[in-house]
Amino acid sequence: MHAPLRSELRSRTGPEPHAQHIISNRSVKQPLQPNQVGIKITATAVNPVDWKIRDYNVFLKEYPAVLGSDAAGEIVAVGSDVSTHAVGDRVFFQGIIGNYDAATFQQYATMPAELVSKTPANITDDQAAGISLASIAVVTGFYDTTGHGIVPPWAPKGSEAGKGKAIAILGGSSSVGQYAIQFARLSGFERIITNASPAHHEFLKSLGAHVVLDRNSSSAGDFHAASGDLPLSYVYDAIASKDTQALGVEIAHLSGVAHRVVVVQGVDSDAAKLGESKQRKISVAQIMGLGSSPALRHLSEPFVRHIGGEDGYIAKGLFVPNRVRLVAGGIAAVEEALKLNKNGVSGEKVVFRPNDGT
Repeated sequence: MHAPLRSELRSRTGPEPHAQHIISNRSVKQPLQPNQVGIKITATAVNPVDWKIRDYNVFLKEYPAVLGSDAAGEIVAVGSDVSTHAVGDRVFFQGIIGNYDAATFQQYATMPAELVSKTPANITDDQAAGISLASIAVVTGFYDTTGHGIVPPWAPKGSEAGKGKAIAILGGSSSVGQYAIQFARLSGFERIITNASPAHHEFLKSLGAHVVLDRNSSSAGDFHAASGDLPLSYVYDAIASKDTQALGVEIAHLSGVAHRVVVVQGVDSDAAKLGESKQRKISVAQIMGLGSSPALRHLSEPFVRHIGGEDGYIAKGLFVPNRVRLVAGGIAAVEEALKLNKNGVSGEKVVFRPNDGT
């Protein structure tokens, strides 16, 4: 370990499920494991999973709990076997749900080095904080066999995986939707079709969408028509509401090619029944984008290497982070940030800075 970790403030829930967050102090566990890095968190993003874990009492077995699963920061310590990162490196990462030392609603965290990306000079820590979780949801849904099983863009000929094909992405202006559009472009899809409010149409086209439909009026027929003479081979639902899942099934059915709708939340039973009722059955499959899972390391580790650094997708201008909605107030802003995300934001990522003002 090249530098000592200091005591930290953390935002943790109360001793019972559903409790509000409170601020407490603790010391980071030492020494680091040989493959770990210690990170001072400079910015942490808020995702729907963060308030759903508390509100629905899922994933966690012990309380008080430290939440948060998306952040950026600076490396302040490295384990004895780490050669890929050094003290002072700017980094970003997906925290590990249920591993409180690797959660992000706190001032310091420890992570396996192989799951930490280097932040390139062309983006801020606030921007970097919101990349990992939503991107891993896309990477899982696109490239893992639990999703569509497409060859990833960093693999041989992966940038040609979508050649001659169209893809439908429901909810293009969401955090996940924006990244899905960009990975579809990296995968070489020749027709990327999405839907969003009209205010976001031009921005989503700048990310790589070829056709952006009005989310309030677009039908399965509109998606089918937008694919033109290209087979609409894949459907990815970045929203996964009851209505969007049903729409995804109808899009897949009309396509004559797509056989699965990949969703980022629980499968709606009515949408699943609708898919089963079709003569050419359409399945609805939920993915779990937990990059630390051993079953996903074959994707999360190369993603970490290819997205960040000074020769990665971001530095080359091939991937743009979400726009940021910054909540002031340091670590004490966690409840405000959670409320803002829960109430809904459009086209932005809610971020706060745990070390501000302390």
